[in-house]
Amino acid sequence: MASLLGLSLVSPPLLPVGVVLTQPRRLTGALLKTRSTAAGVGAFKVIIEHDDKKTELEVDPDETILYKALDSGLEVPYDCKLGVCMTCPAKLVSGQVDQSDGMLSEDVVQRGYALLCASYPRSDCHIKIIPEEELLSLQLATAND
Repeated sequence: MASLLGLSLVSPPLLPVGVVLTQPRRLTGALLKTRSTAAGVGAFKVIIEHDDKKTELEVDPDETILYKALDSGLEVPYDCKLGVCMTCPAKLVSGQVDQSDGMLSEDVVQRGYALLCASYPRSDCHIKIIPEEELLSLQLATAND
Protein backbone atom coordinates (compact mmCIF):
# COMPACT_ATOMS: atom_id res chain seq x y z
CA MET A 1 0.00 0.00 0.00
CA ALA A 2 1.38 3.38 -0.99
CA SER A 3 0.73 6.64 0.79
CA LEU A 4 0.19 10.04 -0.75
CA LEU A 5 -0.40 13.05 1.49
CA GLY A 6 -1.37 10.72 4.30
CA LEU A 7 -3.99 8.87 2.21
CA SER A 8 -3.73 5.16 1.66
CA LEU A 9 -3.84 4.08 -1.94
CA VAL A 10 -5.05 0.56 -2.59
CA SER A 11 -4.82 -1.07 -5.97
CA PRO A 12 -8.07 -2.62 -7.18
CA PRO A 13 -8.08 -6.41 -7.32
CA LEU A 14 -7.17 -7.99 -10.62
CA LEU A 15 -10.13 -9.56 -12.40
CA PRO A 16 -10.09 -12.48 -14.82
CA VAL A 17 -10.03 -11.55 -18.49
CA GLY A 18 -13.56 -10.83 -19.73
CA VAL A 19 -15.01 -9.95 -16.30
CA VAL A 20 -16.18 -6.37 -15.98
CA LEU A 21 -17.34 -4.61 -12.82
CA THR A 22 -20.87 -3.46 -13.60
CA GLN A 23 -24.28 -4.89 -12.80
CA PRO A 24 -25.01 -7.11 -9.79
CA ARG A 25 -25.13 -10.79 -10.68
CA ARG A 26 -27.58 -13.14 -9.08
CA LEU A 27 -26.80 -15.08 -5.92
CA THR A 28 -23.12 -14.11 -5.72
CA GLY A 29 -23.64 -10.66 -4.27
CA ALA A 30 -20.63 -9.52 -6.28
CA LEU A 31 -20.77 -6.64 -8.68
CA LEU A 32 -19.67 -8.71 -11.63
CA LYS A 33 -21.04 -9.15 -15.09
CA THR A 34 -19.98 -12.68 -15.89
CA ARG A 35 -21.64 -13.46 -19.21
CA SER A 36 -19.05 -13.58 -21.94
CA THR A 37 -19.90 -12.17 -25.32
CA ALA A 38 -18.86 -13.58 -28.64
CA ALA A 39 -16.30 -11.55 -30.53
CA GLY A 40 -17.96 -9.07 -32.83
CA VAL A 41 -21.44 -9.33 -31.26
CA GLY A 42 -22.80 -5.88 -30.56
CA ALA A 43 -25.91 -4.71 -28.79
CA PHE A 44 -29.33 -5.90 -29.88
CA LYS A 45 -32.34 -3.69 -30.50
CA VAL A 46 -34.97 -4.50 -27.87
CA ILE A 47 -38.42 -2.93 -28.04
CA ILE A 48 -40.19 -2.92 -24.70
CA GLU A 49 -43.95 -2.40 -24.79
CA HIS A 50 -45.37 -1.17 -21.49
CA ASP A 51 -48.32 1.05 -20.51
CA ASP A 52 -49.30 1.57 -24.16
CA LYS A 53 -45.81 2.88 -25.01
CA LYS A 54 -43.01 1.30 -27.00
CA THR A 55 -39.42 2.06 -26.07
CA GLU A 56 -36.43 0.93 -28.09
CA LEU A 57 -33.23 0.10 -26.23
CA GLU A 58 -29.81 -1.13 -27.28
CA VAL A 59 -29.05 -4.06 -24.96
CA ASP A 60 -25.71 -5.84 -24.84
CA PRO A 61 -25.87 -9.64 -24.91
CA ASP A 62 -24.27 -9.78 -21.45
CA GLU A 63 -26.78 -7.56 -19.66
CA THR A 64 -30.35 -8.32 -18.70
CA ILE A 65 -33.18 -6.51 -20.37
CA LEU A 66 -34.41 -5.42 -16.92
CA TYR A 67 -31.04 -3.92 -16.03
CA LYS A 68 -30.95 -1.91 -19.27
CA ALA A 69 -34.58 -0.79 -18.89
CA LEU A 70 -33.96 0.49 -15.36
CA ASP A 71 -30.64 2.05 -16.37
CA SER A 72 -32.49 3.88 -19.15
CA GLY A 73 -35.04 5.29 -16.70
CA LEU A 74 -37.99 3.08 -17.63
CA GLU A 75 -40.43 2.34 -14.83
CA VAL A 76 -41.06 -1.36 -15.19
CA PRO A 77 -42.23 -3.84 -12.54
CA TYR A 78 -39.55 -5.83 -10.71
CA ASP A 79 -38.62 -7.00 -7.24
CA CYS A 80 -35.93 -9.61 -6.58
CA LYS A 81 -33.83 -9.33 -9.80
CA LEU A 82 -33.01 -13.02 -9.33
CA GLY A 83 -35.52 -14.72 -11.62
CA VAL A 84 -37.60 -16.24 -8.83
CA CYS A 85 -40.33 -13.80 -7.71
CA MET A 86 -42.00 -13.38 -11.14
CA THR A 87 -42.77 -9.66 -10.73
CA CYS A 88 -41.09 -8.71 -14.04
CA PRO A 89 -43.06 -10.92 -16.46
CA ALA A 90 -43.12 -10.38 -20.19
CA LYS A 91 -44.29 -12.02 -23.38
CA LEU A 92 -41.72 -12.35 -26.13
CA VAL A 93 -43.47 -11.06 -29.25
CA SER A 94 -40.45 -11.68 -31.48
CA GLY A 95 -36.77 -12.49 -31.17
CA GLN A 96 -34.79 -14.70 -28.82
CA VAL A 97 -33.55 -14.37 -25.26
CA ASP A 98 -31.43 -16.57 -23.03
CA GLN A 99 -33.20 -16.93 -19.70
CA SER A 100 -31.45 -20.00 -18.40
CA ASP A 101 -30.88 -18.20 -15.06
CA GLY A 102 -34.63 -17.85 -14.48
CA MET A 103 -37.01 -20.19 -12.69
CA LEU A 104 -39.76 -20.49 -15.32
CA SER A 105 -40.72 -23.99 -16.36
CA GLU A 106 -39.55 -25.05 -19.81
CA ASP A 107 -43.06 -25.29 -21.27
CA VAL A 108 -43.85 -21.72 -20.11
CA VAL A 109 -40.62 -20.50 -21.75
CA GLN A 110 -41.54 -22.36 -24.95
CA ARG A 111 -44.87 -20.48 -24.99
CA GLY A 112 -42.91 -17.23 -25.22
CA TYR A 113 -42.98 -16.01 -21.63
CA ALA A 114 -39.96 -14.46 -19.98
CA LEU A 115 -38.73 -12.75 -16.83
CA LEU A 116 -36.96 -9.50 -17.69
CA CYS A 117 -34.44 -9.91 -14.87
CA ALA A 118 -33.23 -13.22 -16.30
CA SER A 119 -33.50 -12.38 -20.01
CA TYR A 120 -30.34 -11.76 -22.02
CA PRO A 121 -31.02 -10.84 -25.67
CA ARG A 122 -29.74 -13.21 -28.33
CA SER A 123 -31.29 -11.30 -31.25
CA ASP A 124 -33.29 -8.14 -31.84
CA CYS A 125 -36.44 -8.53 -29.71
CA HIS A 126 -39.91 -7.15 -29.12
CA ILE A 127 -41.11 -7.76 -25.57
CA LYS A 128 -44.46 -6.86 -24.05
CA ILE A 129 -44.68 -6.49 -20.29
CA ILE A 130 -47.69 -8.42 -19.01
CA PRO A 131 -49.62 -8.54 -15.72
CA GLU A 132 -47.94 -10.68 -13.09
CA GLU A 133 -51.16 -12.68 -12.63
CA GLU A 134 -51.07 -13.91 -16.24
CA LEU A 135 -47.68 -15.53 -15.79
CA LEU A 136 -48.35 -16.78 -12.26
CA SER A 137 -51.50 -18.63 -13.27
CA LEU A 138 -49.73 -20.25 -16.21
CA GLN A 139 -46.66 -21.21 -14.15
CA LEU A 140 -48.82 -22.67 -11.36
CA ALA A 141 -50.97 -24.61 -13.85
CA THR A 142 -47.91 -26.24 -15.40
CA ALA A 143 -46.49 -27.05 -11.96
CA ASN A 144 -49.55 -29.22 -11.29
CA ASP A 145 -49.08 -31.24 -14.51
